[in-house]
Amino acid sequence: MQVQVQHDEYIQGGESLVQWIQGETVERLARFRDHVTRVEIHLSDVDAGKSGSADKRCVVEARLAGRQPIAVNADADKLADAFTAAVDKLARAIDNDLGRLKDKNGRETIRTITE
Repeated sequence: MQVQVQHDEYIQGGESLVQWIQGETVERLARFRDHVTRVEIHLSDVDAGKSGSADKRCVVEARLAGRQPIAVNADADKLADAFTAAVDKLARAIDNDLGRLKDKNGRETIRTITE
């Protein structure tokens, strides 16, 4: 699983922030490693450096093998909170999307047929 992190000029942290985010992403999405090929994380400060509530935004997009990309976002006061909320939303969205591939008895559904 490849993890790419981008941020705007108002986000502080540098390489240590990027490495922490990459490590947390791999850890939190480990159970989907066979399906996820790439995760793109975009961090931004919504109000461009001014103080305010819920001004940090994290947008996470996951590319799944043979499936459409899944994107989620989260806003919070702190960048770490926005990131963890977005990755948790992404895990639920991936779980939901992959769950549709099987019916309630564990059999593959018509949605998995590829030609």
